[in-house]
Amino acid sequence: MLGAVSKFCAIVLLAGSLAACMTDSGDQGGVVYTDDRGVANQPFPTDYRAQLLAFLKTYLNNPVGIRDAAMAAPTQRTVGGRLRYVSCLRYNARELDGSYQGAVERAVVYVDARLDRMIEKPGDVCAGAVYAPFPELEKLTR
Repeated sequence: MLGAVSKFCAIVLLAGSLAACMTDSGDQGGVVYTDDRGVANQPFPTDYRAQLLAFLKTYLNNPVGIRDAAMAAPTQRTVGGRLRYVSCLRYNARELDGSYQGAVERAVVYVDARLDRMIEKPGDVCAGAVYAPFPELEKLTR
């Protein structure tokens, strides 16, 4: 009986320890798993388009048939209290049933020139973003 109780306590402590390792990304939603050194002078993500396309192939349920794709070039913005390069993205993805529900807006955050996370409700982060067509996203395949 005592062995079962100690195993249960160990499991609870382990789960609590793992939860404490995750860093909340502030009011932007989501969880950050990368080691963020807090460096303000971030390098520009030169291959941001290729990184984003590779990410979206796995992120989207159906990456085929995207419409109205547009993206803003990465600019420095404050996200979670830190200065980061952020690229804003807008697209209309095909649902699993083949229908379209309308365009969505996302913010893509880069840390150390690598795609770190996507913010699904960017709010002010993408305010005033200047979008340009993103035809590569519309040509995405599985």
